[in-house]
Amino acid sequence: MVLVAGGTGRLGTRVVELIAKRHMRVRVLTRDRNRAAHLTSELIEVVEGDVRNPASLETAFAGVTAVISCIQGLDDPNSTPEATDRDGNRNLINAAKTSGVDHFVLVSVMKSSPNHPMSLGRAKYAAEQSLKTSGLAWTIVRGTAYMEFWVQMVVQPLIDKGRTQVFGRGNNPINFVSVDDVAKAVEMAVMDPGLRGVEIEAGGPENLTMNQVVETFERISGKKGNVSHVPLPMMRIMSVVMSPIKPALARLAQAGIVMDTSDIMAWEPPATSKPNSWLPKTRVAEVIQKGQKTPA
Repeated sequence: MVLVAGGTGRLGTRVVELIAKRHMRVRVLTRDRNRAAHLTSELIEVVEGDVRNPASLETAFAGVTAVISCIQGLDDPNSTPEATDRDGNRNLINAAKTSGVDHFVLVSVMKSSPNHPMSLGRAKYAAEQSLKTSGLAWTIVRGTAYMEFWVQMVVQPLIDKGRTQVFGRGNNPINFVSVDDVAKAVEMAVMDPGLRGVEIEAGGPENLTMNQVVETFERISGKKGNVSHVPLPMMRIMSVVMSPIKPALARLAQAGIVMDTSDIMAWEPPATSKPNSWLPKTRVAEVIQKGQKTPA
């Protein structure tokens, strides 16, 4: 039995489906079982629990041999990266140790560190350290910015309304990875014993600016829309003023600032690393092409 925490989101859904296709039983841990209604395989069961509440995790671990953590609190209006990604993962790790789990796969972020400019990167780093010192067999999968999330944020308004907003100037290179590719890395981490004790870097094949993402959509669709830019000073104000009112929006504004100003968002595979030939390399253009909707 494989337990997937955060198995109802973009990434978690794909991970659950891939594991079930391997004819393995999957248990999805979620705060609200209604969010798992789209997971229909007879190999999938759903349990309710909150990673922020250790007592709620006890029944979820019965019979579990492997745990996959796909949780994240960046855009969660009811949590924070500290509560979900740092403390929640620590709770999962402790429960896994108590239950005798064989293997723990943690989905983290590229270039996580204690000094990362985003709270998510700092929280994921803390979770990585908790896992590495836990005594559990582990695999860490680090992804760059998820294409599907940012394409929906920037491109979907162009499709729906003919206009969109780009955070900041939109000229800073960012590495985007498809959640399908990250899910494949997670699947392989579960299936291949040789990937235990390994840190897998799952990045995309290209670094693009937000402006280039918009240009890619216009080229593929043959449509042009009205593109405006949220000035950096306004984003900095939003990240502070919105924090007590809409903290998730404030964190996204802060993420937008980092994505528009920091070189930490670009990525190239280390020259010394051995490439994983099984890891797909989906391009942003493919995701845009796949996700286009016909306006009503």
